[in-house]
Amino acid sequence: MPSRGLFTPAPSKSANATNSSRCVETAARWLSEGKRLDMQGLADELGVSRATLFRHSGGREAVISKALWVLTERTLMAASQRWEAERPEGALHTLGTGRHFNAIVGRAPGLRRLLDDEPALAMRVLTDPRGRIQAGIVSFVEALLRRDMAEFGLVPLIGPDALAYALVRLGESFLYADVLAARTPDVETADRLQQALIEGIVHGGLTRTGATTHPRPSQLSGRGSLAGL
Repeated sequence: MPSRGLFTPAPSKSANATNSSRCVETAARWLSEGKRLDMQGLADELGVSRATLFRHSGGREAVISKALWVLTERTLMAASQRWEAERPEGALHTLGTGRHFNAIVGRAPGLRRLLDDEPALAMRVLTDPRGRIQAGIVSFVEALLRRDMAEFGLVPLIGPDALAYALVRLGESFLYADVLAARTPDVETADRLQQALIEGIVHGGLTRTGATTHPRPSQLSGRGSLAGL
């Protein structure tokens, strides 16, 4: 690959963005397939030098973080689409979407391979509150909760941002139980606990005027939870 001389224009920002996007998409495919992310191998597949790869995309952990977020976004969208295609009238958006998301994450072989091979790195990337993955999932769940509040009168006793964070953290503790507590990952228990948390908040909810809310039973259908991928 020819080097850039003194009078050769620097790559445009759009070109850099394209190169970074190609890198992240390729890394996402590797992780999804359960392949260990090797930066030299990635550079070779992309047809660039390792130095160029680092310049456009950052170090290995940064690439893994970006790639996992791409996979997480796709999983969130797929879970939402699946639930909306089957959601009974009046059922909450949050619960059913969460159930599908957990099911996808729980059977993702590429993610399990990463957790098995590099547990410390995987948990650091997946559960860092300052990172893009946990924060992105929390934001997605908060949007679902706000939608349920607007459409179905859901009135949580705590703010939707705090509730979303609690749902995600609770889900993480069961989806990644093998890494966090040497226990078998348990999606069904995560679903039940998330359902219980939502039901408790709904049944105990108060309107702004102090009146107890009485949600329709259909609003509680579709057990589910949301957890970090």
